[in-house]
Amino acid sequence: MYKNKSLIVVDHVKENATVYLFMIILFLTGIVFGAILVNSMNFIQKQELFFYLERFFGQIIGQQDIKNVDILKSSFLYHSKYLLLLFILGLSVIGLPIVWVLLFIKGLVVGFSIGFIVNQLGFKGLLLASLSIAPQNIIIIPIYITAGSLAMIFSLKLLNKLFARKISQPVFQPFGRYFITFAFLLLFSFIAALLEAFVANETMELLIKSFY
Repeated sequence: MYKNKSLIVVDHVKENATVYLFMIILFLTGIVFGAILVNSMNFIQKQELFFYLERFFGQIIGQQDIKNVDILKSSFLYHSKYLLLLFILGLSVIGLPIVWVLLFIKGLVVGFSIGFIVNQLGFKGLLLASLSIAPQNIIIIPIYITAGSLAMIFSLKLLNKLFARKISQPVFQPFGRYFITFAFLLLFSFIAALLEAFVANETMELLIKSFY
């Protein structure tokens, strides 16, 4: 049973390898642009942005008790909204370009955030990014890439059915698989939110307090 499911997943990835590769390249391009954006900033712009970053660090140091449950709720809600948006956009052909933009922007934000922290804090920034930003992103980035790819695949299938003259199979079965897969992605995003709330947040707090 499990072997059959694994074969289905492998066949799906092979059949849509071009889509997945396109989405990965799109996301990586966003990361590169984010890093370039950091390097293109002048000294004053960097100092102004770093001022707000230090204020954020100061708030973390000043807080006696950070409620991890609140961070968990906020993080999971954010991931849920993002995945829901990708899910809905995949149901409409015209929403496909927006899927590309969202994934590119996500990569841009990751690239800019890590690039700026490392640029300003050096090795400390690299340590901070590795231990407090990377853990949840190791899970959530593949989730977003998969969700974007699935949205693109389903959208292209709808487009194909609209222009196909011959009688094709009903869309209910593919929609069911589409819905179930997104439900699993939502479940995995909860794991990422758990990591962010109870691992990354605690690590970030300890690191920032050791830096300052």
